[in-house]
Amino acid sequence: MTEQKLAAEIRSEFGKGAARRARRNAQIPAVIYGHGAEPLHVLLPKRETTLALRTANALLSLDVDGDEHLVLAKEIQRNPIQQIIEHVDLLTVQKGEKVSVEVNIHVEGEVAPGTVFNLEHPTVSVEAEATHLPETLTINVEGREAGAHVHASDIELPQGVALLVDADTVIATVSAEAAAAEAEGEAAGAAEAAAE
Repeated sequence: MTEQKLAAEIRSEFGKGAARRARRNAQIPAVIYGHGAEPLHVLLPKRETTLALRTANALLSLDVDGDEHLVLAKEIQRNPIQQIIEHVDLLTVQKGEKVSVEVNIHVEGEVAPGTVFNLEHPTVSVEAEATHLPETLTINVEGREAGAHVHASDIELPQGVALLVDADTVIATVSAEAAAAEAEGEAAGAAEAAAE
């Protein structure tokens, strides 16, 4: 994963009013923390930051008044209605440093005819170098029959990436289509009965 370079500026005003003014000026309030340093409050360019943070576990290189800060987005606060980014917590990292992150699961392949798969865990925790974080991890369900399980141990891990979940954790299950539809129908019937 390559780092994305952004210019940031020191934030001198605080509070809701200051945050609203910053957002009106196409800036996103953020805080940089970690490695025992004092938290550094900054403003990030809205458009570039929004694009950069579309990638999970994005690695950012921030230029703050000539000082470079290598950071990972740890928490992104979004407006629940407009889904615009309102604030970002950024963790300072160093090249070669290992960090733990949640990574999305990508499913490849087709299950056996007449079956469907259910993704039990859409993300898993892994540890990897901050500068080599995987964007997704892949599981393969090709030809799996009803009753089959895909475990964490079946995930294709890139070199240098370690699972932080038990190898026996069930990531996906495969069931017969009829059974899956029946279970959904029972759930919908229970919901309707509860509503009455």
